[in-house]
Formats: sequence, structure tokens, C-alpha cells
Amino acid sequence: MVPTLQTSNDSSDDFPFYNGQPIALSPLAWGMLMLAVVAGFAALSLPLPAGPARLIPALLFPLIPLLALRALAGPHWRALFRRLGPRELALALGIALLNIAVTVAIGWVVSRWIGTHANPAVEALGRESGGARALFFLQSIPQLLGEELLTLLPLLALLSWFSGHLGLPRRRALLLAWLLSALPFALAHLPTYQWNLAQCLLVIGSARLVLSLAYLLSKNILVSTLAHVLNDWMLFGGAIVLSGLAVRG
Repeated sequence: MVPTLQTSNDSSDDFPFYNGQPIALSPLAWGMLMLAVVAGFAALSLPLPAGPARLIPALLFPLIPLLALRALAGPHWRALFRRLGPRELALALGIALLNIAVTVAIGWVVSRWIGTHANPAVEALGRESGGARALFFLQSIPQLLGEELLTLLPLLALLSWFSGHLGLPRRRALLLAWLLSALPFALAHLPTYQWNLAQCLLVIGSARLVLSLAYLLSKNILVSTLAHVLNDWMLFGGAIVLSGLAVRG
């Protein structure tokens, strides 16, 4: 369910860029920004050895689109980011917990009717040393910011297109942008889950819709990133604990 968003005379409280605030982006600029998003995602495939070098692709993933946004929007690129206060921290935690519940529920249904594949990183972490695990969790912070940009920049581009060029009402434009922007995130996980399209669209896609609510409610990419980090850390951390208990058993 898309949250009800009130119309306000304060344009600074709206989503950035889609309505010319704080700056308008042309269709060409949006296209260049989407290419930068793709380039950032492609950087994850750089053939670097395991270890600290793997931080480089994780950093490039968000850095490339953010630099592109800085070039296209100037200092207004900061409109994606707002302060984090107690309300925002509570929202991030709540969305993370909700997402875990939704993922488990939908994952169980899909596994019963279609079949699912486990994330190989979970099994791999169970065999890693403490240092390698710490590096994995550290690396996940910029990588998950990149995943937020992979979703939310297309969301804003779609919102701009539907609202400005097609003239759709704001709420309908936002609903369509919310739904369609989950597709890049879902499809990007195909290699992780053995190209199981149903699993990626239904399980990962649903998880993405929940995570995006953190941005829709806060208009702050830091909130959705924090929710994403908490979600993954709880899931992977729980898997490590269960793996350790299984070994002792």
C-alpha cells in the first residue's frame, strides 16, 4: 500500500527532481543518470581478488551514480539525503522488521509451490573466518547504498515521466513508479538465485517494495539504506548463528 502523501506548499518536503524542485532534470539528463546507475552496477563485476580489494567495486557501485547526479544537478544532488533523527531511525528499524516478516512469508509460499534457491553467500559466510565476515558486513554498507540508488533513482525518473510528461495524477504516478522501480532490483538478483525468475520477482521484488516504503515515507535515502542494512545484517547474522549451532550440534 502506497502511503498517503499530503500536498504541501513547501516544495522542499516533496520528492526531488520530478517536479522541478530543487532543480529540473531533462529527459537527456535522466537518461545519462540511468546509464550511470548501470555503470555502477557493472562495477560489481570487476575481476578483483577476494579480500579488502572487494571493497573497491562496492564503493564504485554508489559512487558512480552519485558523481553523475552531482554533475547533472550540481549541489542539489544532496536532495536525496536528509538528516537522521529518532523518528527516521525507528522507521528504518520498523521497515527492516516488516521486510523480514514479508520475505519469510512470501518465501515460504513460493518455496512450496515453485521452489527457491538459497543465497550462496549465507553458506559461504558459515565457513569464513571472523575477519572475512567483518569485511563482508563492512562491504555491504556501500553496496546496499548502491542497491538503493539502483531502485530509487529509477523511481524518481519514472515519477518525473509519469507525472510531468504523461500528466498522470501524482498518486497514480507514484504508485506506478513504486511498482516498476522494483524490477531492476529483482532482476539484478537473478544470478544470485540461479536465475529463478519467479523467486526474484515474487520474493525479492516484494522485499524491494517494502524497503522502498522507507524512502516514500521519509524522502530520505539514508533511511531506506539503513533499513536495508539492518534487514541484511539480521538475516545474515541469524544465518551465521544457526550455522554455528548446527556445527556444535
